[in-house]
Amino acid sequence: MMQFRKLTICLLFILVSAMQAQPVKRIYLGNDDHTDFMWIANETDYNAAFVKMLDYYLDQIDATKSNPEDFQARFNCDGSYWMQAYQKQRTPKQFERLIAAIKSGHISMPLHPLINCYGGMPTEAAFRGMFYAGQIERKHDLRFSMAGSMENNTIPLGMSSIWAGSGAKYSWYGIGGYGSQLSYDYRADRRNQLYKYTGLDGSGVLMKWYMYDEKKTAPLGGYAETRTAIPAKNPVQEISTMIPRLEAMCDTISANSKYPFNAAAAFGYGHDDLETYLSPEFIQVAKNGTTPSRKVRVAILEDFFKDIEKNYPNLPSETVTYGNEWDLLSASMNETTAKMRRSTEKLRSAEALASIVGINQPDFDNDLEDLKNTAWNSFASYWEHDWTGDSKVAMEQRPAWQIKMQENLTVYTDSLFNRSRKSLGNQLQKSKNPRFYVFNPLGWSRSDVADFEWEGDYPFKVIDLEQNQEVSSQIIMKSGKKYIRLLASNIPSVGYKVFEIKKRTAKKVVNELTVANETISNKYYQLTLSPSGAITNIIDKLSNREMVKPAKGKYFNDLGVEDINHGSPIVVENSGPISVTLKAVSDLPIKHTTRVTLFANSPDIVIENSIEGNFDDVKTWSFSFNLNNPTTQFEELGAVLKARLETNGGHYASQNARYDWQTFNHFADLSEENYGITISNLDCSFFKLGESSIYSLDENASQIHALAGGRIDKKVEDGNYLGFPKQNGEVNFNYNFAVTSHQSSFDATAAMKFAMEHQNSFVTGIVEGAKGTSKKTSFSLLSVSNPDILLWSVKPSEEGIENGLITRFWNMKNTAQTATITLKSPITEAWKTTHIETNEMKLIPSVDELKVDFKQNQINTFRVLIK
Repeated sequence: MMQFRKLTICLLFILVSAMQAQPVKRIYLGNDDHTDFMWIANETDYNAAFVKMLDYYLDQIDATKSNPEDFQARFNCDGSYWMQAYQKQRTPKQFERLIAAIKSGHISMPLHPLINCYGGMPTEAAFRGMFYAGQIERKHDLRFSMAGSMENNTIPLGMSSIWAGSGAKYSWYGIGGYGSQLSYDYRADRRNQLYKYTGLDGSGVLMKWYMYDEKKTAPLGGYAETRTAIPAKNPVQEISTMIPRLEAMCDTISANSKYPFNAAAAFGYGHDDLETYLSPEFIQVAKNGTTPSRKVRVAILEDFFKDIEKNYPNLPSETVTYGNEWDLLSASMNETTAKMRRSTEKLRSAEALASIVGINQPDFDNDLEDLKNTAWNSFASYWEHDWTGDSKVAMEQRPAWQIKMQENLTVYTDSLFNRSRKSLGNQLQKSKNPRFYVFNPLGWSRSDVADFEWEGDYPFKVIDLEQNQEVSSQIIMKSGKKYIRLLASNIPSVGYKVFEIKKRTAKKVVNELTVANETISNKYYQLTLSPSGAITNIIDKLSNREMVKPAKGKYFNDLGVEDINHGSPIVVENSGPISVTLKAVSDLPIKHTTRVTLFANSPDIVIENSIEGNFDDVKTWSFSFNLNNPTTQFEELGAVLKARLETNGGHYASQNARYDWQTFNHFADLSEENYGITISNLDCSFFKLGESSIYSLDENASQIHALAGGRIDKKVEDGNYLGFPKQNGEVNFNYNFAVTSHQSSFDATAAMKFAMEHQNSFVTGIVEGAKGTSKKTSFSLLSVSNPDILLWSVKPSEEGIENGLITRFWNMKNTAQTATITLKSPITEAWKTTHIETNEMKLIPSVDELKVDFKQNQINTFRVLIK
């Protein structure tokens, strides 16, 4: 009997010891209010709700500060727009209270402004939308480490590097089932639920993206993981149900576990509500749920990620794109979206000009500060995810708000551009003969055509003053105005040359451009334009091959006319020794105009399309290439991707992704082994590769369809289309493309340079400075030694040019690179900064040079101060 008792005690001791050895499960509950901006209320009401909620949670934080750490009030904002609204509507002292709560870890504020659909955004727009957060970081000595997106079912690959390069460490993704064209089974199963979301440069963020459990009332993997009832009935009971579910997820023993972690989190309660006030409820649930074997914490999002980061440093990595879904809805107001894209590109020239002007006149644009911050808010807001257009507020007010966001950006960009352009002309000394400058906003020397508006009516010749020689020129008409078009050679990087107009007869130039009916030719191509605006053939003379091969009844630049000969007779416009343009006008399938231009000394084909009429269906410009099983590569968002599945050596995820529409930023390129064709695009946000569908990527297609506009997706619930109908009544649409061939395999540097040159034309301005201003006939602000390191932007610091120039560069190579940046004057100080301009590491310049390193495919941002 005694031995039996001893055995029993021993077994109990072993059992208790084993129980004590089991690690404590760590459960994190994050409260928030999901922001569906202007979906159930107007702009004013949302701004008021943000401020009211923050006041409430700040009071709750103060009231519970003596509680144990896990049971204190905390709240998670899902956008820095909340902070901005609070700053505008509250006193500086009240705002400092909010800053203190962020610093103490009681309120989480992310870098991103609102919940955006990133797949439709230009790369620079993603940076600029986070500029407000950067301003707050520098002014209040704090750093934001969270970023994210939710509800939309897809995300582009490049956001990982963009977020990481802007200072983010963590992200979470909670999707929604509403409006998705992807089936539940396809979206539900994920290969990783915690992973390193890694960009092509190797940087990234720790990502939480749980399997989407739509079959349960509160879907883990959704964007309101703690919510089980809509409307809320018993929040304490609802939130409490999440604890055993999260605990059951944790499994640190089984090798086959789909979640081999001892910590789990449920984020979000607000769902689509305008306001959420649930602090005591979350605290009560955490208290009730905490046991000796389970710790439950009322958390900000960072609490969970720091736990994972500390205890699980070797997470799996994903470097894939998931394509586009709700991102596509911005094409339902395509011209407004195109204006956002054009202003984004024009900003590059405006800021480069401002950088040069500001060196000598630092306060020349001080009065534009409010316009500038409003423009950054437009980047932050325009691609906000509620483009569905299926609520009363959205349908009645959202289109006008989208237009307001676009106009805010356009007004600032145009104001800075026009101010800088005129100011540069005023800093250069005029002469008795008319003079003008030609400015190159890009970071490499280039030769191209330049157009200078001209009202003179006498014979003239144009002199390159730096070379003291005449340059070829001709008169053209654009939009009812007369211009001198000249060939401007060797315009320096981020710099200019000065030209003079003399009242003399220009020298005769051999015209190498020919026109014969519907066909134009130069030394590079022979091209035939049909009356419908479709290009029926392009002979590449350098390789002696046809570039066009119709597919599925579509030619090249084809809007979809069954009879390509339907239209008015072809008209020759602006013919001369520099360029010649053919114009086609057709009324099918809708009235549209096409202009195609060839140049005497350029292997570029420039295409200008317009649609003059309203439409509600999906329209595309199709381009059919005479290529055999090409590989398509394109700029998505902050990354140049290969349009193949990861299992076939590409960048598309082999599961959970949507494949039918690719992001169309600066370019797409279709290439064989030793030949390819690059198309530059300014105005379209997306293209379809061949016959790609939602679940299938047509990897070897030799045809792309640039999305001219339309509503792509239907609501599963009622079959109505998402987005805004009939392009919000718009009747004028513009589309700018350029095409070039290359007798080699794909080169990302060459493709991006071609597209940037097409979309960033030389800027011209009259020289009219008074006596004593600069007599320079050429100037370069900066240069880069490595041709594969492209200057992406140069601008005055957000806090003024006295705080330096901000320079952003992109390594286009798949290997690490080193480059030397040379400035016009000695560099006094330099830093590597985040993309939102917060200093990270001080650099050591050598007089006027700064040597910098780049990882493969990396975008880097630097601050430089010069004498």
